[in-house]
Amino acid sequence: MFYGICNLSIVAVRFEASEKSEMVTQLLFGEHFTILEKHKNWSKIQIFSDGYEGFIDNKQFEEITEDYFEKLSISEPVFSGEVIDFISNSNNDFTTIPIGSRLPFFIKNEFTINSKKYFYDGKVYSEKLPKKEIIQKAFIFLNTPFLWGGKTPFGIDCSGFTQMVYKLCGYQLLRDAKRQATQGEVLSFIEESEPGDLAFFDNENGEITHVGIILKDYHIIHAFGKVRIDTLDHSGIFNAELQKHTHKLRVIKKMI
Repeated sequence: MFYGICNLSIVAVRFEASEKSEMVTQLLFGEHFTILEKHKNWSKIQIFSDGYEGFIDNKQFEEITEDYFEKLSISEPVFSGEVIDFISNSNNDFTTIPIGSRLPFFIKNEFTINSKKYFYDGKVYSEKLPKKEIIQKAFIFLNTPFLWGGKTPFGIDCSGFTQMVYKLCGYQLLRDAKRQATQGEVLSFIEESEPGDLAFFDNENGEITHVGIILKDYHIIHAFGKVRIDTLDHSGIFNAELQKHTHKLRVIKKMI
């Protein structure tokens, strides 16, 4: 078995082993994974944090030992807290990292990948935060353009948005909306929900395809064209600009 870690800012994870293939998610700096299949130019991986699988370019990661992988997997994660920032290494080379990047074995302002030492002086998140913080973190991504498979303030999809917001608050969600819908406690009515709970929406076939974070006063923040705020009612999401419902409500769930 082989293992790897993302040593670049953001790396596309694709459905198939091709640059033309659909991007299904992204690896952020410091995220580690198991290599399921290794080919000449591409590797099929399974991301440790959420179990998601896909293909990445072999030029865009660094291999790690099984021992390093296991130690990293049980260590308490520390994530970068600035929307965009830089890390440097002992050669004074700089790498840009987005919010939510993992800083392996971070102590004070230093961390290591394999035997390489890196330095980071920005804000970090490393513990479970109160539920009210979910809303504060959600607003970091407001107006971020929608990007299928995206996980950053420069492009994000609906489940990437909820996953990243919860991640910054110390809670782990799965990657897709339909998978996230298997987590948490079902609430019967909108009136039972609190800001920070998740609302899920389905298509005409009954498949859950969308998710957003409930705000106070019957509003929701979600990624639809961009990360935006709309009205939530018992039917679903009402978009005032379009003067129609854009998503049909399926279920509301309390995650924490």
